[in-house]
Amino acid sequence: MIDGMSSAWNMGYGWIIVLVVLAILIILITSMMNRKRPDVQKFNSPHDILKTRYAKGEISKDEFDEKRRNIS
Repeated sequence: MIDGMSSAWNMGYGWIIVLVVLAILIILITSMMNRKRPDVQKFNSPHDILKTRYAKGEISKDEFDEKRRNIS
């Protein structure tokens, strides 16, 4: 069995195995780093929050205009 393996390395198939192992390691490392990264919440400006609330119907047009003037 050892003779068969050494002949596979000598025939040039060894680099394929090394590339596959490296690719698997890179994929595992990047997936672990992405999983440990904290979720970054997008910062919304007060004006963006106000527009979103108005678009959802949570506040009326008058409230929107009043609050927009107060923010500015």
